[in-house]
Amino acid sequence: MITSAPSEIRDLCEKAISFYPELDEVEVAFVYHNNIEKSVMQAQPKFTSMFWFKKKRTYLVRMRRSFDLNGNIIPINDLPNDVLIGWLGHELGHIMDYRERSDLALVVFGLLYLFSKRFIISAERAADTYAVNHGLGDYILRTKDFILNEAGMSEAYIKRMSQLYLPPEEIIDMMEKKAAAD
Repeated sequence: MITSAPSEIRDLCEKAISFYPELDEVEVAFVYHNNIEKSVMQAQPKFTSMFWFKKKRTYLVRMRRSFDLNGNIIPINDLPNDVLIGWLGHELGHIMDYRERSDLALVVFGLLYLFSKRFIISAERAADTYAVNHGLGDYILRTKDFILNEAGMSEAYIKRMSQLYLPPEEIIDMMEKKAAAD
């Protein structure tokens, strides 16, 4: 359940979380945050809830209020809706990944994420996989297309995205397999 979200994008947060019925009873706050490095959004357990029972943990999806596209500062709510839903859906995929981890496993996760590129790749691909498996494949593809081809992101950011996240071809393959199985 959403405990808070910026009013200008609350409906998009609600749409993204609606793909994850497992999160109906999980407290998730969507908040603006000014100090996010190397990304636009981050999902994480709320530190104060880290040592509660897994089922009582609360989570934050932190996001930049705006970001630089080709030298233009763009408010996040000016992104195309489907792009923002895909971005939010990816972050909610991280929360799905965190839900069953113990407190110690979350601490280890955080440390590995800081120091292991191989682990980052695994974590980011897992979040994409959760999103695709929950029906957000078209949104994830739209977000990737926007980042890689439309947004005018820096070459460094595009290279990082290409290395760490599932490529569009794999997402399409996953979507086709999911459709065949349904």
